[in-house]
Amino acid sequence: MRVLLGLLFVPVGLIPMMTGCGTPPTVVKADPTQEPWYAQTVAQAAAMNRQAESAYKTGDADKAAALILQGEPLVARLLSVSHPTLEAAQAAGDLDHLYGRMLLGNRHYGEARLLFQKNLARWRNWNPQNEDTRRRFLQAKDAIAECDRHIVF
Repeated sequence: MRVLLGLLFVPVGLIPMMTGCGTPPTVVKADPTQEPWYAQTVAQAAAMNRQAESAYKTGDADKAAALILQGEPLVARLLSVSHPTLEAAQAAGDLDHLYGRMLLGNRHYGEARLLFQKNLARWRNWNPQNEDTRRRFLQAKDAIAECDRHIVF
């Protein structure tokens, strides 16, 4: 019995030595927005948005829709980081706004309104606010009002 009690206290006595006295090492997480892929993806999404906007303005809605579909995974990846950059949010907002305008033109008012609401929330909560974010906020607000004029309640 005495041997068993001695064995029981030995491991308990070793616990302080096993845990150490220092603080655990700090793990520094890299900021994904500073990675090269992030800037490249922002540039690619912005270029796709410009091409889609141009196609839509020239009446090639099918090409614009295809570019929007290609841009959605890029934007999703950009926004998946904890603090996306303003440029990434602008690319996402431009994509949503164009897609919302296309849906509005096709009389899909509810779906268009959802996209405009997403932009409204994005720009209402963006910090720090600047002239561009305020302009985008008002643009989304106006687009929602346009949808509401067509929706029969």
